[in-house]
Amino acid sequence: MYTVRLWSVRHARGLRRVYVFFSRLAPRLAPLVRWLGRRRAEAMLRPVERATKGFMFDCRSCGQCVLSATGMACPMNCPKRMRNGPCGGVRADGTCEVDAAMRCVWVEATEGTKHIDPDHRTRPTPLLAAIDARNAGRSTWMRVIEGHPETPFQPPVSERRTPESRLGPFETACRAGKFVVTVELAPPDSADPRALLDRAARFDGLVDAINVTDGAGGNCHMSSVAASALLVAHGYPAVYQITCRDRNRIAIQGDILGAAALGVQNILCLTGDDVSQGDHPQARPVFDLDAVSLLHIARGMCDQGEYASGRKLEVPPDLFIGATANPFVPPYADRVANLEKKIVAGARFIQTQFCFDLDMMEDFMREVRQRGLHRRAKLIVGVGTLGSAKALAWMAAHVPGVHVPRSLLERIAGASDQRLEGQRACVEMIRALARIEGVAGVHVMGHRNEDVLAQVIADVRG
Repeated sequence: MYTVRLWSVRHARGLRRVYVFFSRLAPRLAPLVRWLGRRRAEAMLRPVERATKGFMFDCRSCGQCVLSATGMACPMNCPKRMRNGPCGGVRADGTCEVDAAMRCVWVEATEGTKHIDPDHRTRPTPLLAAIDARNAGRSTWMRVIEGHPETPFQPPVSERRTPESRLGPFETACRAGKFVVTVELAPPDSADPRALLDRAARFDGLVDAINVTDGAGGNCHMSSVAASALLVAHGYPAVYQITCRDRNRIAIQGDILGAAALGVQNILCLTGDDVSQGDHPQARPVFDLDAVSLLHIARGMCDQGEYASGRKLEVPPDLFIGATANPFVPPYADRVANLEKKIVAGARFIQTQFCFDLDMMEDFMREVRQRGLHRRAKLIVGVGTLGSAKALAWMAAHVPGVHVPRSLLERIAGASDQRLEGQRACVEMIRALARIEGVAGVHVMGHRNEDVLAQVIADVRG
């Protein structure tokens, strides 16, 4: 089945032509469907469609077929059910973060899209709606016959209407054009808020915002929304990271409202790491949404004042909404297209994965500038340091999405004080990034390494 799926990707252009021909011809069957009755017609059509698509595309019968928009690679084969991929965890060899024996479905989709349209990188990438569970097992051919094929959605994105006097400190700093600095904190394994606040205090006066991770790596900690609210209550601008891994769209929207009610002004939308590498590998992941559809829903709540269901909110949240990007994993040349998709869906700021390779970042930013994306969202580049070359090499080998050049590993390994050399390299990286047009700031990361991170930021600020 997998071999046939790859054949379909390689022949995506021809298969796309077959689909276009069918979609033009199919509406002529509508009178026959009306004569048979929709239920009977679908009962006859569904097994044929399931068998054909199952053989050709390894179809999962989601009832919202988007093959013509995804290079003839079914996105439902993605373990994270991403319909607007790829995620940031693709391995260096193009295999899946969750299943290393399988090629990333979105790497395949990108290849198929190139076969269909060699100039696809110059065109906007279609945004695909989140799965509607009610359609599972239903025939999408029937909708084509009825003249209602699956179409890309247009997010309800509007200009920010919030008066400047009501903007949060982080958004104000971004708008002012200053080189912003954010830092990442993992919530504590404690019910005592002091554990979080003591660590946050190390960054007093040093950063423009503090990101609060949401079960990073699939590990359990204090909830991100509660930790973010605690920081805000004590005067720290917080960025509430919210992932799709653990909640369906009902819970996510409730948490967004709750965060806004508690004073949180910034959220970062992520798909989330898989649970298999965390401390609860027996847990069942949700992935009801992906990061793009989460952006779509969050912007709908803020801009249109309504839930994803269309039901109106009494008072909508007013949030500075961001997303993530990873320029350092396959498909490298097409990562900007995924970034553009998130900006179109409503991201106003972007934070990237760790940058240890300046050349790759410069290549990425060159394409970003060509598309004018740096004028539509603030790009904040992830940086960081670890205590030794061994720790850095472990992260590069075991954390999907992290790329560390061998030259940097050798430099730190050869130093008499590896921790200090890592700090120097991080400071140098930040200063180099500040000189790249379109880079709006840095996002400093390092798990439970607050003293070192604070020193790095102080050195840069000084």
